[in-house]
Amino acid sequence: EIAEVYAALPESAGEPPKRLVGWSKVHLEAGETATLSVPVDPRFLSIYNETSDTWDLVRGSYKIMVGGSSADLPLTAAISLP
Repeated sequence: EIAEVYAALPESAGEPPKRLVGWSKVHLEAGETATLSVPVDPRFLSIYNETSDTWDLVRGSYKIMVGGSSADLPLTAAISLP
């Protein structure tokens, strides 16, 4: 099984509705479950600023979505960057 983590950046970022920001592969037997931690590099939550040649985090609300594919994301959470 592959656990995929997607993020929807704040609307002000002008980015697509979700982007893949992390993943982890785990081998499971039929009916088996597991708890995973999937690290997310902050650059994957950033947008590139051509003027300053830097990666910038956008202030606002981010939606984090987790599931087995981009079409099946049953786990969600919101985080805010002030």
